[in-house]
Amino acid sequence: MPVVDLYNSTKEKVGTVALDDTVFASEVKEHLFHMVVRYQLAARRQGTHMAKRRAQVAGGGRKPWKQKGTGRARQGSIRAPHWRGGGSVFGPLPRSHAFKLNKKVRRAALRSALSRRLGEAALVVLDGVALPEVKTRHFAQFMKAFAFESLLVVVPTEDTNLSRAARNIPGVTVLPVAGLNVYDVLRHRNIALTAPAIEPIVKRLGAQAE
Repeated sequence: MPVVDLYNSTKEKVGTVALDDTVFASEVKEHLFHMVVRYQLAARRQGTHMAKRRAQVAGGGRKPWKQKGTGRARQGSIRAPHWRGGGSVFGPLPRSHAFKLNKKVRRAALRSALSRRLGEAALVVLDGVALPEVKTRHFAQFMKAFAFESLLVVVPTEDTNLSRAARNIPGVTVLPVAGLNVYDVLRHRNIALTAPAIEPIVKRLGAQAE
């Protein structure tokens, strides 16, 4: 069971915390990262792209010229696909890009991502993020104390004040445990877990969750 130092907002050590083996010291399965990131990004796509079919293009109801006797190829409509301004044959239609991925796979990938960050010494546990005021400069001072550049802060539940203080700093994301995901863990160089968030994470991803 890995034991890590517990810090306050000014990087003073205030104790230690034992982390659950099944969540923070699991086997890192890199192939799951690709699967789950694709799954997440596909679900975010709007899927509103569309090209008009022949029936949807305006005009073209009248036959351009008579069938025979003109010396030209027969044509039925100026909105046929081979005409300029005509309809598309196999163009895109609105659809969902989401696909199914088993919950066990998603959990295993998130455990792997957290374990990797802990193995890289890029995961810090805090007793909390206490700011004097809800100001960006105070959050910037907190990041400077830990020399963070790209940071994911995980809190037990939605924290509006912390999110407001951090939202104008590039490369910083604040997420509740319910929103913790593989894509955000991998795209941030450092992770700061608040101590109250550890138990809900273990409850969501630990052996009892399977």
